[in-house]
Amino acid sequence: MELNRMKHILNNDDKYDVYYDNRAVWIQGANDEIAKVGFVDNFEEKDVFIKDLYERNLGD
Repeated sequence: MELNRMKHILNNDDKYDVYYDNRAVWIQGANDEIAKVGFVDNFEEKDVFIKDLYERNLGD
């Protein structure tokens, strides 16, 4: 994922399906390269590189 896309997601009220390592996440915040995410399937939080986050296409 690119930083501009991350900013769009964070500044928008719409729901986006974002993933890290095949696990759904919600984005808590971000700086230039790192995003703090929470995993949807448990209470785990992690700092990850923004480039390692991705959105799934509806056809996936």
